[in-house]
Amino acid sequence: MQSKTPPRNSRRNAIKALIAAGAAAIAAPYIITSRKSAPSRKMTTESADQIVIRTSGGKSHYAYTEILFEPFRKETGIKVIGIPSNVEPVAEIKTMVDTGEYKWNMACLGNRAIPVLVQQGYLEAHRLGNDDVVKTIMPHLLSDYSVGMNVYSIVLAYRTDAFKGRPPPKTWKDFWDVERFPGRRGLRQIPFDTIEEALLADGALPTEIYPCDLNRAFHSLDRIKPHISVWWQNTPHAEQLLKTGEVDLMPAFIISTLSAIDAGAPVAFSWDQHVYGYDNWTILKGTPNVDACRQFIRFATDPERQARLIPYGISPTQPSALEKDVLERNRIDPKYVKSLSTYPDNLKKGMPSSGLYWADKHSAIIERFNQWMIS
Repeated sequence: MQSKTPPRNSRRNAIKALIAAGAAAIAAPYIITSRKSAPSRKMTTESADQIVIRTSGGKSHYAYTEILFEPFRKETGIKVIGIPSNVEPVAEIKTMVDTGEYKWNMACLGNRAIPVLVQQGYLEAHRLGNDDVVKTIMPHLLSDYSVGMNVYSIVLAYRTDAFKGRPPPKTWKDFWDVERFPGRRGLRQIPFDTIEEALLADGALPTEIYPCDLNRAFHSLDRIKPHISVWWQNTPHAEQLLKTGEVDLMPAFIISTLSAIDAGAPVAFSWDQHVYGYDNWTILKGTPNVDACRQFIRFATDPERQARLIPYGISPTQPSALEKDVLERNRIDPKYVKSLSTYPDNLKKGMPSSGLYWADKHSAIIERFNQWMIS
C-alpha cells in the first residue's frame, strides 16, 4: 500500500491556515505575563450551588459526568458542569484570574501546565494534603495545588485493516519508517510528546530524552513531516480519525484508542515506548465556590469512585483502587485493568514525560514548533 500524501503546496497552505487559526490555543497559552489585580471575583453564570470544571473532552468527559459529576450532585446538591476545551488552557485560566471573570471554577490539567500556573500564582492551594482520602494517592501525583486523577499515555495506534497480512508498527522508529510501514499517518499538532517521539524514533534512549536535544528532534521531524496526512490537536479528533480510517497509524491518547476499539473500529496499538503523564484536579485562584471545589476533589479522589472509572481507560491514582476487593465490589472486569497505563506490564514499557522540563522551555519550543510547521 502506498503512502497517500497530499501535494506539498496544498499541505503547506492547509498547515498555515491551521496555525493562523490555532496560534492562540497553542502558543499564546504559554506566554509569561504579569499578574494584574482583579477588580472582582464572579462566575459568568454564578450560582452558590454549582461548580464548572474544564475537561479535555472525549470519552473521559462522559466518564466524569456519569461517574463523578452526577453522583456528586445527587449526594451534595451541588451541580457540576463539565466544559471541554482544547489542549492545556493556560491562557484562558490567566485571563479568568486576571479579570475576575470565571467561566470555570476548576480545571483538569496535565502535569506540564501546572508548574507554569503555580509559578505565577494562578492556582488556588487545595489544602487537602492531610485529608484522609486525598493523602493516600501516589505521593508524586500530589502537590499543594494539584491532585492527580488519571495517569494517561500516548501510544502508537494503527488500523488493523491497513496492516492485514503484514507486521504492524510497534515503536516510534517503525512509525518513522515509511518504507517498511507505508500508510497514511497522523501526528499531533503540538510539540508535547511529539518531540519525545521524534527523539525515540531517532534512536535516543528513554533516559536520554531530557533535556531534549531540539536540533536532533527537529531533524527527525523533518524526515517524517512530508508523510503526515493529518495533524490533530485534541482527544475527540484523534478518536474520530481512528474510527473513520482517515489515517492508518498515529500516536493517540490511550483513552481515544480504547474508545475507538470499543466502538467496533479495527484498531490496535502498541505499549512499546508509550509516553505517559498525568491529569490533575486544580482550582483556579480566587474562584467563587472554592469550598465546593475542595469538596468535589475529595469526592472524586475516593478509591471506590476511581475504580469505577477503570472501564473507561482512566488509570487510578489511588493504589487501593486496584485491590481485588475494591474491583470485585464495583464489579470491574479484570480485563480492564490490563488496559491501564499503570498496569505493571504496561508501565515498564513506557517513558514518563517531564512537566518541569516543559515548564522551563515551553514558550521557546512552541514558537519554534509553530515556525517549523509552516516552513
